[in-house]
Amino acid sequence: MEVTFDSIQIGATYRSAGRTIIDADIVNFAGLSGDFNPLHMDEVWVRENTNFPSRIAHGLLVHSIGEGLACPGVTDWKILAFLETQRRMVKPVLPGDRIVQQYTVAAKAPSTKNPSKGVVEVHVSVLNQAGEVVQEGYNKYLIGGAE
Repeated sequence: MEVTFDSIQIGATYRSAGRTIIDADIVNFAGLSGDFNPLHMDEVWVRENTNFPSRIAHGLLVHSIGEGLACPGVTDWKILAFLETQRRMVKPVLPGDRIVQQYTVAAKAPSTKNPSKGVVEVHVSVLNQAGEVVQEGYNKYLIGGAE
């Protein structure tokens, strides 16, 4: 059953399934995006030029994987449009790190044309296996109403 705009509660929190980031994810994302920065592709360069212990995953890769993770509760929403997204990269994600995405409903505003639907803003935190925030930001969705 789809969850409509009026059923979504401010303050509600949802947590996704987890997923481990692997080397192949990083290589495939570099090929897809064209971002072959040595931070992501060159282990020796990273060790010689940064404080990171190994190559790091692309921030947009982590963002994309986080958005794709199944999240009970949120996946049931009647999402009509994904309107806006923003992330701040807080900590690096390394190959072998496992991430989960957590959503907290921060705000909602009914549509002026049809108050049964509206915009829902969620605060998003991406956490690693140690429970540390690696990315945070927000998403805004247009959520449908009961027909």
